Amino acid sequence: MPSQQGRLLLLVVVTFAVSTCVSLASRSIPATAASSLIDEMPVCEFSEVPEYRNGQTCDALDRGSSESACDPRLVRVAMTLDLRYLRGTVAAVHSVLKHASCPENIFFHFVALSNSDLSQSDGLEPVLRAIFPSLRFKVYGFDQRRVDHLISPSVRRALDSPLNYARNYLAEMLGPCIGRVIYLDSDVIVVDDIHKLWEVQLSGSSIIGAPEYCHADFAKYFTGEFWSDSGLSAVFKGKNPCYFNTGVMVMDLSRWRAGDYTSRMEGWMAVQKETKIYELGSLPPFLLVFGGNVTPIDRRWNQHGLGGDNVSGSCRSLHPGPVSLLHWSGKLKPWDRLDSGVPCLVDYLWRPYDLHKPTGGSRTTRHEMDRLHRLKKMF
Repeated sequence: MPSQQGRLLLLVVVTFAVSTCVSLASRSIPATAASSLIDEMPVCEFSEVPEYRNGQTCDALDRGSSESACDPRLVRVAMTLDLRYLRGTVAAVHSVLKHASCPENIFFHFVALSNSDLSQSDGLEPVLRAIFPSLRFKVYGFDQRRVDHLISPSVRRALDSPLNYARNYLAEMLGPCIGRVIYLDSDVIVVDDIHKLWEVQLSGSSIIGAPEYCHADFAKYFTGEFWSDSGLSAVFKGKNPCYFNTGVMVMDLSRWRAGDYTSRMEGWMAVQKETKIYELGSLPPFLLVFGGNVTPIDRRWNQHGLGGDNVSGSCRSLHPGPVSLLHWSGKLKPWDRLDSGVPCLVDYLWRPYDLHKPTGGSRTTRHEMDRLHRLKKMF
């Protein structure tokens, strides 16, 4: 199918589905796809989100002028947008808005695949606007051909998705007036005011800030061949690198551009194509480039690993301490486990932000409510 026809078909299908469902009394919004994309996600419906308003202490920002997109007072959040994880992305955005003190002052930058045939960036934008009518956002197309030749197979197929590498290119895709952004994965729920995370100041020459886990065995993220090669492992000489999860980061895009860090990331990916130096997809290049120079952020901002490990996806409990962000990194996602009827206890914390509307009546049983009450007592 020619490129222009493919984009037109996807737009027509999504627009027709949205306009048809909007006419219903339930005011629900379907998300679907065309051609080969239709197999990736079944037709589903989402509720429209009510408008979240700023508190009295928030700045009143202009929404109309072209200059408003560059307003430095905006809190900027970047996320990927994919049909397979759309339900997670919608829930994550909903959670950010629900807990923000100034929700109208948040701007979302979504990155979706935009290839020669079908463009998800074209097709998903009207879906988002129907779910979040008052949301400030822009969808950027990411051509996977930019990174396809650099991706090496990892321990889990999902980790090889080109969109996992889109965060490497945010400094290029977002306008030069945008100097800072919070990056969030699609499998997170924010249960605190996102403005608190935005106010984190990056120290020294740091390009990124993230919760660090220095108790983790850093060496295991790279192969024996990497550590035995003094030329490669010298990248950490004089540093004290700690593991950090790239699903939640505060990123200084101005410093990133100035240091051409995209080329540095691509350089390590090219090494990986020649010599297998790591196993875990898009994470190791970040560790290689930024390890030892990350501004540590309170771990409450990334309670990660709730999706289990990359093999079994077994249930995990919350880490001790306060929680601002829940992250279902790992093999299984909360919406999949809930739909399968065998959820983990922590998955019930994700459910209140889920805007997906399944058919067949109520989705919360008395048994599930009992489990949710038990979980709340843990806090």
